[in-house]
Amino acid sequence: MYIGAPLVLAFIAALLFVPVCRGLALRFGFVAKPREDRWHKKPIAMLGGVAIGGAILIAMVGFGDLPKLGVLPAAVGAMFVMGLVDDIWSLKPATKLVIEIGIATLFLFYGHRLNWANGVTVDWMLTLIWIVGITNAFNLLDNMDGLCGGIALIAAGAFLLNSLPVTPVNPAYYQAQYLAALIGALAGFLVYNVHPASIFMGDSGSLLIGMSLGGLTLTLGSTITGGQNVLSVIAVPMLVMLIPIIDTTLVTISRMVSGRPTSMGGRDHTSHRLVAIGLSERAAVALLWTLAVAAGAIGVAFRASVAWWSVVAALFTLGLTMFAVYLGGIRVYENSDAEALERGGLTPIVVDFVYRRRVAEVMLDFVLVTVSYYTAYRLKFDFIEFAANFPYFLRSLPVVVAVQLAAFFAVGVYQGVWRHFSASDALTVARGVIIGTAASLLILLYMFRFESYSPNVLVIFGIVVAIMVTGSRASFRVISEALQRRRQTGRRVVIYGAGDGGAMAMRELLDPDHAVRIVGLIDDDPRKRRTRVRGFPVLGAYESLRELIAAGQVDAVVLSTRAIDAARVRELEALCRERQVQLTRLIVGLESLVDPDRGVAAGATYASGKVRKFQILPRSDR
Repeated sequence: MYIGAPLVLAFIAALLFVPVCRGLALRFGFVAKPREDRWHKKPIAMLGGVAIGGAILIAMVGFGDLPKLGVLPAAVGAMFVMGLVDDIWSLKPATKLVIEIGIATLFLFYGHRLNWANGVTVDWMLTLIWIVGITNAFNLLDNMDGLCGGIALIAAGAFLLNSLPVTPVNPAYYQAQYLAALIGALAGFLVYNVHPASIFMGDSGSLLIGMSLGGLTLTLGSTITGGQNVLSVIAVPMLVMLIPIIDTTLVTISRMVSGRPTSMGGRDHTSHRLVAIGLSERAAVALLWTLAVAAGAIGVAFRASVAWWSVVAALFTLGLTMFAVYLGGIRVYENSDAEALERGGLTPIVVDFVYRRRVAEVMLDFVLVTVSYYTAYRLKFDFIEFAANFPYFLRSLPVVVAVQLAAFFAVGVYQGVWRHFSASDALTVARGVIIGTAASLLILLYMFRFESYSPNVLVIFGIVVAIMVTGSRASFRVISEALQRRRQTGRRVVIYGAGDGGAMAMRELLDPDHAVRIVGLIDDDPRKRRTRVRGFPVLGAYESLRELIAAGQVDAVVLSTRAIDAARVRELEALCRERQVQLTRLIVGLESLVDPDRGVAAGATYASGKVRKFQILPRSDR
């Protein structure tokens, strides 16, 4: 009742305040005008943050107790005022940063800190970085309709769930009321802010949200984590706000790499990159909301079982980080390499190092091997047995990690390219796991003589680490192909032949340079009907192709197989000519650039290899 009342009141107040603030913004010209570094294409009213702040204030005055919130209202109010001034008159980034640091020190002055480190000085520095970082993370996240408000609502909801149950005698009771008011205000604002938005929250809203959530992490303390477990204290807030953290990290690194100021606006956020790979604006926002819900749910679940959910959290964070790395490779800057060189920024050589060098792979495998070994212990032993065997886990972990990474290096795991990961690469990983597990087994046999040590742990470990490493490598190929299918545009193409040639033609056509949309494949083999090749359906036999062409549903046909008799080819040529459908043939062969019998051809280079191209059947052949 006492938690629900401020939520409902803030929601109703926001519903009423937002249209008023929108009208005032339009009347006095407080609008966000379209710019090259902004996403919207027409002027949009600002001052949505005023409605959010007003709704929270009304709810807390009506049902809360602002003095009981301590320093939080003062810090949030000061941040809101600075954001409003920035919305109206525009402050310099350095000025805003200095003010943000000054406001963040209020928490330290009143004795609030993260308690993430034993040293007070280190913990103070981490606290300042956390508050300023989270505040600016939500400010940066406000780059697409409904994104910042939705993510903030999800994060606030996760914090509220983690603080329950609360009663008026509980120290966290008033913070929970504030969270409820924040949720209600954000929900009311989102009614007007989802795509297509009629109002933006502005810096006054995004900075208010960031300071509220960052500050509540401190004032709620151990209540939101369900205990004093160090892992929970650190992991829960990190998980709840994982999406803003990853987005800020991605934007910061990409701008530094491309030689752009980190304070400079741009269409280089996670949401923009999702749109660049083929998602609609609504779909991009919905995907990020979904990931935020998953991260928040894992954070809440820490209260039930820190041990198991720490494994889930580690895997989820790794997966999200890998997805962010993939998005980081999406080109979002025009002439980025040239501009980086002109400004003296990091060169494309450094970009290549960031994305291609093996250091990142080794670090990833270090985490995967560690998590796999911990998971093996959890699967082998129950709670009491795990506690008894934990010292053996700690003693053997360095050995297992070092030996397994060395085995991966020895068999050539770090010589492959992720986006071309294949079955042979999976076998290489399996070979590395077998060698690493066997070597670890021998070393641990010497160390422990298997007294109180279970060798079955290594068997489970081998299975788990093989799945994790193979999955991490294959994920890039799966993501790449899935997104390539989504962003297909242009001519509608049907591939004739669902065998190896069809897969090769599909791989070539999925290149963005071709600008085609693959409808599906045709194959006369009845066993291949109702199957899929790289995610595309086999539509049927030749008769199905004739029907598609006759219905005008195909713009081009690619012949990828030679198992078609000449009469069928001539019939297809006549049909394509009649319906103005392009007919091409995939040719795979070897082109000789150096002929020992005839010498080197003029202009030839010393290279040879496969040549793969599409040949339009000339009219003389038809």
